[in-house]
Formats: sequence, C-alpha cells, structure tokens
Amino acid sequence: MKELKVRITFIEELLGTANNDPSIHEKFIASKAPDPKSIKEEVEALGVDAVVNESMTVFPKDENGNPFVYDYQWKGYLKDAAKALKKVSDTESSKKEFRAYKQIIDKLIFPQPRKIPINVKGEIGSCQRPLRASTPQGEIVALANSESVPAGSTEEFSILLLDDKHEKWVRELLDYGKLGGTGQWRNSGKGRFTVEYLDD
Repeated sequence: MKELKVRITFIEELLGTANNDPSIHEKFIASKAPDPKSIKEEVEALGVDAVVNESMTVFPKDENGNPFVYDYQWKGYLKDAAKALKKVSDTESSKKEFRAYKQIIDKLIFPQPRKIPINVKGEIGSCQRPLRASTPQGEIVALANSESVPAGSTEEFSILLLDDKHEKWVRELLDYGKLGGTGQWRNSGKGRFTVEYLDD
C-alpha cells in the first residue's frame, strides 16, 4: 500500500460542477456518487442562496463557506486521463494491465479526504460561455454560467494506492493535468493544473 501526498496548482481557472438547484442536484448529480447515503450531505453542502441563479453550477461549500471538491471527482479525472492516454503508445495507460482502468480506479485508488478543500487565491468569480445545439427546430443557443476559482488556487490531498505497482501510472495520469484539466469545460482548457509530490 502506498500513499501519495500531492499539491495541485491550477494554471487555468477551475469551474464548479454542482448544480445550484438542490432538487436537480439530488436527482441527477449526487445520485451518481458512489455512496447513495451521501446525497443529503452533498445537497446540504451546496449552501443554496436564493439570490444566485438556480441554473449556475457552483462549488459545494463547508460550514465556513469555503469551497471544496469531493473525492470521487478526482476519481473521475483519473478515469478521463486514463481513457485519453491509453491511446498513446509507450504510456503506462497503454499497457495491457491497465485496460480495465475504470475498475482499477474504482476499487484500488482512493483520493482522500472525502471533501478536498480548495485554497482559493483571490476571489471566487463566474465564467459564462455560450452553448450551441442543432435541433430539428433549428439552432439553439443558451448561456452556461459557472462559479470559478482563479488560476493559482491549490488543493492538497492524498491518494491511497492499494497496490504499489500503480504509482508510476497514477503519476502519469496526474501529469496529464497540464494538458487536460478537471471540472466543467475541461476540454477548453479550464481546470488545467500542475502537480507537486509533497513526500518526494
């Protein structure tokens, strides 16, 4: 068993992923959490403010109003990175032993703690961007709005590896964060980050 202690520094703003309408969050987002008993806890952590638009995606907040992300969101990032890197020859992810990457990440790799605080550098802002879709009725354009924490913000947490042989692979997945970020709109470069290993 191995524990990696990491500091993530965002080089692009990170966007919130939780819907600000608690009923939508409960039905469609938190229900995908690995532990269904946590739904109530997650909905309460949103701290819904009636002044804020219900369609805005936000960060869950702790009892002091500080934003955080849940551990399973980092598992989601690791799966996304493994999916991308398995298509690149000569990477750990392209090796036969990592073909079942989702199962390995779900069962053997554990970011900790459950609520990973974000050390916000500066002010929490918002990011608006247009969303376009072609439908039988014609082109539809909507505005997406998300809470954002600025570049330079950090997170410190541990990743518990039940099998030491996964260390090199997990480091490769985290290094991919410079290219493919985490959170909302990551394909546009939002949520890109660098990683520092605190026990190296």
